[in-house]
Amino acid sequence: MSNSVYHINKGINQSIEFKGLKAQYIWYLGGGVVALMILFALMYIMGLPSLVCIAIIAIAGTILIVRIYKMSNQYGEFGMMKALARKQIPKNIKVYSRRIFKIL
Repeated sequence: MSNSVYHINKGINQSIEFKGLKAQYIWYLGGGVVALMILFALMYIMGLPSLVCIAIIAIAGTILIVRIYKMSNQYGEFGMMKALARKQIPKNIKVYSRRIFKIL
């Protein structure tokens, strides 16, 4: 009878994290980078000078990275979804009829 050695994977069921970005914020940053590349291509095709295009994309990219990291640190993995859901809950409910309180 041989001895079996089982390795424990301690990272199972944890969300993905890449350089401080958690879960869906990695996708947001990737989408933003793709959008910036498309914007650069459009500006270059329109005939803007290369240095102007690079400057605009660098500024927009810096703003994008700072905001994505801020959201990741502020909300965490599920916090942004909870914050958006909390905004959809009404503050108060007005009932103009007593019909729901009447018992048959």
